[in-house]
Amino acid sequence: MVIVVEQTTIDQDFARLIGPYRRELYAHCYRMLGSAHDAEDLVQETCLRAWKGIDRFEGRSSLRTWLHRIATTVCLTALDKRGRRPLPTGLGGPTDNPESELADGSEVPWLEPMPDRLGVGVDDPGTVVADRESVRLALVAALQYLPAKQRAVLILREVLRFSAAEVAQILDTSVPAVNSLLQRARAQLAKELPQEDRVPAPRADQRELLERYVTAFESYDIGALTELFTAEAAFEMPPSATWVRGPENIVRLIHAQCPAQAPGDLALVPTAANGQPAFAMYLRGEDGVYRAFGIHVLAMTGEGIGRCSLFFDTTLFPLFGLDPVLHR
Repeated sequence: MVIVVEQTTIDQDFARLIGPYRRELYAHCYRMLGSAHDAEDLVQETCLRAWKGIDRFEGRSSLRTWLHRIATTVCLTALDKRGRRPLPTGLGGPTDNPESELADGSEVPWLEPMPDRLGVGVDDPGTVVADRESVRLALVAALQYLPAKQRAVLILREVLRFSAAEVAQILDTSVPAVNSLLQRARAQLAKELPQEDRVPAPRADQRELLERYVTAFESYDIGALTELFTAEAAFEMPPSATWVRGPENIVRLIHAQCPAQAPGDLALVPTAANGQPAFAMYLRGEDGVYRAFGIHVLAMTGEGIGRCSLFFDTTLFPLFGLDPVLHR
């Protein structure tokens, strides 16, 4: 019994020690892997390795640096066995026939949205803003095009603000090597990140537009969406590889492909993903029950909604703390 109590005390002390870093570690693993599910698993592995090795932590670096060294190593190992995770907009051009059969992308390991509740800071307002910008969906999608070590260096240096010397220690390399990798990563990211997604729109004055977005879907007034999207807005729906550009094509796609047919068939519940406005969508069945259907993640610009990524993956709902059935 004494041994159990002592072990429990050790576990509790360890949990308190690393607790302040868990959210940051989760966001780091997500940026590296592009998967909310994988990030959760890798944070658990990071914590397990840290717990097993805490006696060997000699304090020559900060605890934060040590934890990120473990997390980065875990991520790089995982990336050896995985390909990059794209979005449909990163694989080809938009369709000009939204009514045609959707392209099957079920075999593609798509980029997943990240719940803000797991990866965006909640205390310091300045930290929250920085966190939101560093996990934007378009940015994380662009990061997936970087070689794994370049990706790690860019995130560690420019998002987590480690020094070049600290990054060299984390990656077990030299400072000149870190600087070289960073330079190449910056150049590649500039090519991959869409121009319209490089500067996020201010979050102020978005409430009315988002309320109109919800109303349009829930009342099945899909035509009203044409006023909310920008002229060059993109609409994508992984796991389908099909996507469209422009409000008229978005409306055509929804009319042709959405199983909802009447007002009240859809219900949207606000949430937050990747530091962006998001909604969980529920579809009403023939029995009148609303069941999990998909998660919208919206990219806002000064002119309106610039992109909607609608993820038809109901396994994401538990990560967002959402019930599979909506009771209304």
